[in-house]
Formats: sequence, C-alpha cells, structure tokens
Amino acid sequence: MGVNAKFKDIVKISTYDVVKMKAIAVVWAAWYLFRQLLKNLWTSSAKATSATDGNPPGCLTDASFGQHSYIKIKGVKLHYVDAGPKSKPLLILLHGFPDCWISWRYQIPELAGHFRVVALDLKGFGDSDKPESTYNYQITNIIEEICEFVSILGYRRCTLIGHDIGALIGWFIVHTNPDIVDKFVSISAPHPDFYWDTIPSSYKINSRWVEFCQLPFLPEKSAMDEDLKLLNLLHSHLGKSVEDQSILAAYRYSFSRRDWIGALNYFRVLPFWRLRRKEVYQVAALLIVGNKDNAVQMESIIKSCDYFEKFAIKIVNDAGHYPHQEKALEINQILKNYLIGNRAQPIEKKVQSNGLVNRMFGAVSSTVFDAVQKTTNGITSRALNIGQNT
Repeated sequence: MGVNAKFKDIVKISTYDVVKMKAIAVVWAAWYLFRQLLKNLWTSSAKATSATDGNPPGCLTDASFGQHSYIKIKGVKLHYVDAGPKSKPLLILLHGFPDCWISWRYQIPELAGHFRVVALDLKGFGDSDKPESTYNYQITNIIEEICEFVSILGYRRCTLIGHDIGALIGWFIVHTNPDIVDKFVSISAPHPDFYWDTIPSSYKINSRWVEFCQLPFLPEKSAMDEDLKLLNLLHSHLGKSVEDQSILAAYRYSFSRRDWIGALNYFRVLPFWRLRRKEVYQVAALLIVGNKDNAVQMESIIKSCDYFEKFAIKIVNDAGHYPHQEKALEINQILKNYLIGNRAQPIEKKVQSNGLVNRMFGAVSSTVFDAVQKTTNGITSRALNIGQNT
C-alpha cells in the first residue's frame, strides 16, 4: 500500500470550522492583549520566569533509566531513552503535553525486563529538535517519522503506548499502519474523532485554548507568563516530595528555554484532522483513564472502544490525567498483565469497586472488558481478569 493510500482516511474538518476557529482566535488575541495591558497598569512589572542555571536536572540525564541516544530522521534530530535487551520485542512510549520522556520514569524500569523499551522525546519536546514551521507537525509527517524510527531500530512491529497527545498520534498510527503495531495502549486519550470535540471546558487545555493557539507568538508568550503558571497547573498532580519537585524542576528546565513553539505547533495542526471510519481495527488495544481525569469525558473513552475488534478498558480509581504517574504501581501491573499475561505477578492488594459505573467498567478492580467480539447487533463483551489468557 502506497503512502497516499495509507493516509486516505485522514480527513480535514470543514472549511467553515477552520475559518471559524481562525476568526475566534483573533477575538482571543484582542482579549489577551487587553488583559496584559490591564496587568501592566496595575502591577509594577510582570513576574519573570525563574532563571535556570543552564544545566539540566540530574533526572533528565540519569543513565539508570537507559541509554540516552539520538537519531536524525528527515533532517530532524530525535532524542530517546533506550532500555532493555535489544533481543526483546520493541515497546515505544509516546508522552503527552507538556511533557517529555521522563513522563515514563515509573514504567521504563518495570517493562525493560520484558521489552526493549524506547521512550521518545516527540519532535518539539525535550531534547529533540523543535522546528518552527507547522509543516513539520503535520500528522502524516509525524506518522512517517515514527514508522521510520521503528524500522531504523531494526524492527518491523512494536507495542505502542501513548499518553495524551502521544496516544492521539498512536491512534493515527493504528489506523494508517496497523501492520507495525502488535498492541496499542492509549492512556487518557479517546479516538481522534472525539479527542478535540469532547475536552471539558473546565480543563485548561480546552477549545478556547486550542483556538488561541492558532495565533502566532502570543500562545508562546502566554505559556511563559507568571513563572510558567501553565506548566504548574498542568502538572498539579506532582506533590511536595523531593522526587516530585525534581521532576517539576525538569519540566521547568525543558519549558523555560523559550522553546514552546514546537510543543504548541501540535495544537496548531492536529485539531484540524479526523479519521474517516472504516472497518474495526484488528490491533488489540487497552484504554486506560483515571476516574478523576478532568481533561477527558468518560463517554468519549467508552465510545472509542467501538473502533476495535478486541479491546480492554481500565478506569483507574482516584487517578486524574496522569494515571501512569499518579498510580504507577497499579498501572505497571495492569500493563504487565495485559502485555505479558500470566507471566506477570498479580497485584497483591485489590481495591474494591464502588458505584454503578465502576462496577460496569471495572473502574477500581482488576477486571476489564476484554475478548470483545463484534456482532451484527453491536458489541458483546464479557469481563475477564486483565491477566487471564483466553
């Protein structure tokens, strides 16, 4: 299948919706500039972003996570952390926004015994290159680069785990290149047809933010405002412990060097693209979401399951938008059970489920919808233990 044929199902939203988004962006520009004017009138000076000493925090260069490597694809340098034997199956980790490879700090050592684990800094993030042109962030370019990345590493197939925008990219790869994906795990991200239209308005990265991001310069300025207030808000799950504060310092280092343009370019490109519905995906999938995730509507996750022939869904109790960090032990066990099966050790202590929705979807237990079979009447499913073989 040719490149163009693979991408034929990627379709742009209507011209009306594009023009509408661009027009609303102008309104938000006027509002932002007006607010900045008032702020400057009422305060003596804007709070500057805290300076960094120019050296990355130790956790960003910690070799115990794996080997820090670089590769150049289509003229763009990509940074990744490589852990586990090269003889093992390949597992690719794609982070979200605003993040980098360190997002997977709890998963890398746990999974490296069973896979060759590669945590990639997406283009525009971390220590990867950050091209300024939005052309570099077209979804077709990103798909081609990640598929080429898998090939350069010496593999034909991989297991793909993504969070947030990383999972959104994963959805596109599953749709266009199912032949390279063994299993797909989407964390906190519904199918692209639901992703942008169902973001709760209460979340900081909502439709208004996406509209604002269509502007040049101002979104980057806004992200730097008030000592990286946006970064602190989006990583509010990090606590006051020494470890969490070191991770927050790593994020502040990564995003305090005035290179938000690459990360924000994803919001200038991806919201305009959807996937034309075709037959259900044959790739096995696991969808994970926290029951306290204020960035995702639960209904959109459940509807996304309809795109798969066989899937599992896990709703994690007391977890927000970063369940793989907030509930790392539980998520690691879920991933090992799903990806490895009975070879993984069972969770020692199960949390009892409560509430109707939790009972239905195994929200706080170790059961999930699995072994799903499509019928002419819809989806028929039976609940199985996530580590149980059928």
